[in-house]
Amino acid sequence: MSIFDVLNLIGGLCLFLFGMNVMGAALERRTGSKLQGILSKLTTNKIAGLLTGLGVTAVIQSSSATTVMVVGFVNSGLMTLKQAIHVIMGANIGTTVTAWVLSLSGISSDNLFVQLLKPTSFTPILALIGVVLYMFCKSDKKKDIGTILLGFAVLMFGMDTMTGAVSGLKDIPAFQELFIMFKNPILGVLAGAVLTAIIQSSSASVGILQALAMTGQVSYGAAIPIIMGQNIGTCITAILSSFGTNRNAKRSALVHLCFNVIGTVVWLSVFSIINYTIAPALFNEPASLSGIAVAHSVFNIAGTLLMLPMTSFLEKLAYKLVPETKIPDTIVELDDRLLATPAVALERCHTLAVDMATEAIGAMKISLRCLTSYDPELAKSVRDAEEKTDHYEDIIGTYLVKLSTNKVSDRDSAEAAMLLKVIGDLERISDHAKNLIASAEEMKTKGLTFSEEANGELTVLSNALDEILSLTYKSFVNNDIQSATTVEPLEQVIDKLKEMMRNKHILRLQQGSCSIETGFVWSDILTNLARTSDHCSNIAGCLIDSHERNLNLHESLRIMKAYSPYFKESYTAFAAKYLPHEINS
Repeated sequence: MSIFDVLNLIGGLCLFLFGMNVMGAALERRTGSKLQGILSKLTTNKIAGLLTGLGVTAVIQSSSATTVMVVGFVNSGLMTLKQAIHVIMGANIGTTVTAWVLSLSGISSDNLFVQLLKPTSFTPILALIGVVLYMFCKSDKKKDIGTILLGFAVLMFGMDTMTGAVSGLKDIPAFQELFIMFKNPILGVLAGAVLTAIIQSSSASVGILQALAMTGQVSYGAAIPIIMGQNIGTCITAILSSFGTNRNAKRSALVHLCFNVIGTVVWLSVFSIINYTIAPALFNEPASLSGIAVAHSVFNIAGTLLMLPMTSFLEKLAYKLVPETKIPDTIVELDDRLLATPAVALERCHTLAVDMATEAIGAMKISLRCLTSYDPELAKSVRDAEEKTDHYEDIIGTYLVKLSTNKVSDRDSAEAAMLLKVIGDLERISDHAKNLIASAEEMKTKGLTFSEEANGELTVLSNALDEILSLTYKSFVNNDIQSATTVEPLEQVIDKLKEMMRNKHILRLQQGSCSIETGFVWSDILTNLARTSDHCSNIAGCLIDSHERNLNLHESLRIMKAYSPYFKESYTAFAAKYLPHEINS
């Protein structure tokens, strides 16, 4: 083996690892919206969790990425430790898909159809399609598909280059002796574990083993222990990812390690007993690419079947290794590990934004009650809610900025921009709720009261605001565009109602039926209520923009007001409801 073969081997390995990384990242971006749907359906059911882990890993081609994601979910409180165990088991099976894809390189036949199945036959075509999609298409979706095809092509070219570079090793006695040494199961496991820990991908290390197997010097007796060790080595990624997490997240990473170590010890013992007692001739035969894929799948499936009935034992073992303490476990609301899968990270942001909306809109509704019936406990709850919304705005906004530094799709970018706008409006709604509480307390402290006429007007305005808050909440939480389009007509009615009430108030001042001091409070209340309806309009407008893929909020609202028959119908209905004759006159 010459120095040029070594350089080719290094180049092939780099292409292989780079192609796998590029393809996996593009697959994550392209399938992100589906991943969040899959992960949202997690249950404590063993089979459901297992299939989830299997499906996600098969799609993104990395059990390490899936396990790191699971650690992030547990750290964020999105998943229990028991759920995590089932998903991790499924991930171990899902990672075997890569070996089967790579095994296509070993196809040999004179049949034209069979030859076309070899990656070397169709990879150049995929590379050409990928380049065209990546370089000449503007759509993010097409660019991602092009990146996936290019990543796969680079991966397969790297595999082919490695195979060609190591072909000369079959004539080197030292190489033959090396794999004779690996027939010692313990050394084989250690070799597989160390190699996989270094490159942090069991799929990649299996691919390297398959390339070496093309020399004909890797027997099944040497390959099987190495495959077992590779499953242990892949745990290093999750272990490193668990640093700085809460105890449950650390337990989920350790479960991954314990699961693979126990499975390896059990099945390695079985393998060794069979090898030293029966000594099947198969163990001395050269391993093929498809044979390694079979061995990889059989071992991972067997390990899962062994441990699936023992999930409670794994959970107890994890609690033994990471015991409870008197200090309560902290929940990280937005875990940076989820940033690797933008669609999942955005879904988590949206969930917290819904919690924020519940706090902000709930606080505003409570403050409306306090205007007519002040209660110190309710006032405190409004201030507490305002502090929570400030916290939510801070963490969600910071997280979305971090997310924007990653490569995200146009759809995810638009979703992030929409959420940034919405959380700003929600925070301002909670501020206005706090301001209303201050006005209610001022009236109570100074003994101020509104006239019967003013109270009647305030009741009408409060009812209108309560309705617009409900419509806004419904439209945001349920992504209900129909409700969102109803918000703007009501906001217009509220603006008109506010102006009418302000004019009526000026008349009362002129007639001497209202004091100047009460008038200041009245003006503050009207301003806060009107601005709250403006923020509701902004939120609904953002949802409509997101649905229409339009970033110009004011233009969307202008078009809706000018040309939408539904807008005019809704405005007329709300005007009839909230602009009665006695106020409208």
